[in-house]
Amino acid sequence: MTAAAAAAVPAASALAACGDSGGSGGGAATGELSLVYLGDATQQKSFNALFEQFNQVHPKIQIKARGIAAKDWATFANTVSTQIAGGKVPDIVQVATEGQRLFASKGLLLPLDPYLKRDKKAVDAYFADVDPKLKRWTEKYGSTDGRTYYVPGGYNTVCLYLNTDLFKKAGVDLPGDEWTWEDFRRAGLQIKEKTGAFMLPVNYVNPFLDLMPWLLTNGTSTLNAAWDKGTFDSPEAAEAATFVKSLIDDGLSPKPGGTFDGPSQYAKGKLAALAGGRWTTVDMRRIKMVGKTHIVSWPVHKGHGSPVGWDGWPILKASKKKDAAWTFLKWLMTKDASDFYAKIGGTTVPARKSVAASASFTTDAPKGTEELPKAITYGTPIPSPNQGAQVQAAIMKGWQAAITGTKPVAEALTAANTELSGLL
Repeated sequence: MTAAAAAAVPAASALAACGDSGGSGGGAATGELSLVYLGDATQQKSFNALFEQFNQVHPKIQIKARGIAAKDWATFANTVSTQIAGGKVPDIVQVATEGQRLFASKGLLLPLDPYLKRDKKAVDAYFADVDPKLKRWTEKYGSTDGRTYYVPGGYNTVCLYLNTDLFKKAGVDLPGDEWTWEDFRRAGLQIKEKTGAFMLPVNYVNPFLDLMPWLLTNGTSTLNAAWDKGTFDSPEAAEAATFVKSLIDDGLSPKPGGTFDGPSQYAKGKLAALAGGRWTTVDMRRIKMVGKTHIVSWPVHKGHGSPVGWDGWPILKASKKKDAAWTFLKWLMTKDASDFYAKIGGTTVPARKSVAASASFTTDAPKGTEELPKAITYGTPIPSPNQGAQVQAAIMKGWQAAITGTKPVAEALTAANTELSGLL
C-alpha cells in the first residue's frame, strides 16, 4: 500500500463510522446507486450492459457506475480508499480478492448478515450452485470479525491458451491433463526448432500470471495459508524460479521487461502459449483466434495448481441507500444475471456452476474452456494481506532478480522473504 493511501485509511474509517451501521434498512429500494469497479474499456462495456439489464428488471433503481482502470487490484483498493477518505463514498464497490481483507479491516463495510438471513431462500439457492470453497474463502479472507461483508461473484483461475496451429506445424501433440514441466519444456524446444516461435512469455509484472502458477504446481506459495508468514524462501520456490529462468536462458521466452505484445504475437504465429483466465478469451475473440486455440491446465511438477481470485460485492457502511444496494447484490446472485453476464462476454468464470457449464459460457470460446472452472477445484486463493501493494512489490522484485539472474536464485528469494517478514 502506498504511503498516501495508508494515511487516508484512518480518515476513511472515521467517515464510515458516521453512517448507519445497522443491518437492513437505510433507504428505500429506489433511486440512484453509486457503484465503483475496476475495469478497462472492454470490461466497462460488459459491466454497463449488466447494469442496464438490472435496470430493466428493477426500473426504479438506476446504477451510476464508475470504472477505474487501475493497473492492478492493490492500486484500485488504494485509489478507492483515498476517494472515500475525501468524502466520495459509493454505495457499492466491486472488490476482488486482493482488496477484500483491506476493506473489511478498515470498518468501511456494512455487515450483510441481516440481509442474508432475511432472504435466506434466495441466498441458499445461490450457494447451492456455487463451489463451496468460494463461500468458505470469502468468509475466511473477507472478514476480520466473523461477520459477512461480501457476496462472492465471478472468479478467475489461470490456465494456458495454446496456439493449435503452431503445435500442429511443429508436430507436437496437444498435452493431456497430467503434462509436466519437462513436457512443457520439450514442447517448447520442438516448437522453437521447427517454427522459430517462442513457447510462453514469462515476466515479473503480475504475480497472478507470472509467478503463482509455477509455485502452486510445485506445492508452495509466497505466503502461508494465514497470509501472515512468508514462504518465498522455500526450496520449492527456488526450484520453480530456476525452471522459469531456464525458459529465458533457452530462448523459449522473450526477454522479460520489454515491449513484447503476447496476443499480437500469438495471432501472428510467433507465440505458442499465453497464460490467462477467462479474460483471455476476450483477447482471443478480438484477435480472431478462438478457433485456433485450446485451453489446458498448467503443467505440473508436484501437482495441479492455480491461483484463484474472485469478485466480492459489499455495501458501504456510509451508504444512504442500503436497501437498494442489497436489491442489486441479490439480483447478481440470480441465475438470470449470471447467464446474461456470461453471454455478453464477461471477463470472469460465473460463480454458478450450472452457468459455467452452459452454452452461455462455452459458446464462442476456445476448446477446453471447461478447464477454467475446473481449476477452482484444485486452486488456491491469491495471497492478499492488508499490506498487499508492498508485499507484491517485494515478491516481484525478488522474482525479477531470480529469473533474470541479477542475483543467485536462492539469494534473491531469501532477501525477498526477509523483506516480507518485516511487512507482515
